[in-house]
Amino acid sequence: MNKDLYKGFRISVVVPARNEENAIRGVIGSVPDFVDHIVVVDDASSDGTFQAASTTGDSRIKAIRHKENLGVGGAILTGHKASLELGSDVNIVMAGDGQMDPAYLPYLLSAVVEEEYDYAKGNRFILKGHANGMPRMRIIGNLLLSSMTKFASGYWDISDSQNGYTAIRTSALRKLDLDDITKGYMFENDMLIRLAIADCKVKDVPIPARYPSKHSQIDTRKFVLRALPFLVRGFFRRWLTSRLRIHARILPDSMRRA
Repeated sequence: MNKDLYKGFRISVVVPARNEENAIRGVIGSVPDFVDHIVVVDDASSDGTFQAASTTGDSRIKAIRHKENLGVGGAILTGHKASLELGSDVNIVMAGDGQMDPAYLPYLLSAVVEEEYDYAKGNRFILKGHANGMPRMRIIGNLLLSSMTKFASGYWDISDSQNGYTAIRTSALRKLDLDDITKGYMFENDMLIRLAIADCKVKDVPIPARYPSKHSQIDTRKFVLRALPFLVRGFFRRWLTSRLRIHARILPDSMRRA
C-alpha cells in the first residue's frame, strides 16, 4: 500500500449497508488500494449482505452486524467507533448501495490530509451539471434543509447538507460524544452542528450526484417539516455553547481587574 500518498495517514472506509447483498461486493471492490481498513456495518439486513461482505477475500474487511436496525447514522457511528479501535487517522463514509463514486475519494482525503480540514463532505451544487439526475423535489428539499442547517450550524459556506460522502479526522471524532449523535436521517445535519460546537474546520468538495438503480423514497416535504424543530434546537444548543465559551474567555480578565 502506498503510505506516502497521504503522508502516512491510516485510512478507514466505513460502509453502512442494509439489504445491499447485490451491491456490497462491488462497493468493497471499488475501494482504492491505499485504504487500510474497510469497516462494513450491516444494519440488521434481511438478506445476505453480511455474508457477501464477509466473504470477499479482502484482508482489509471488518464486517459488523447489528441485531436490530439503528438507522444509517447508527451504522455510520458503529463504523467510526470500530475504525477508532483499528487506529485510523481518517475515516471516509461510502454508502453500501454504490452511491459514492470512489474516483472522488482522493479529493475528500486531500481536503483533510493536505489542507488540514477536520471534516470534508461532498457537494453536488458547486459545479454546473453535478446535480443532474437528482429528482426536482429532492433538489428543492435539499436546498431548504441546507439553508436551515447553515443557520443551525453556523457553517454559512457549507451546503448540500444531506450529502453523506464524507471524510473526517479521528481527532475530530474524539471531540464528539458519538453516543449522543442522532442515528436517523438527520445524522449529517447533527454532525455539522456538533462539529461547529467543537470548533472544527469543515470544507465542501465538489462531487457529482450518482444514483444507483435503487435509492431512498423519502417524502421530501414531510422530512423538511420534521427537520425544522430538530435544527432549531440545534441552533440554540450551538448558540448557548458559543456564549459559554465567550464568557469563559472573558471571565479571567474580569477577575483580574476585580
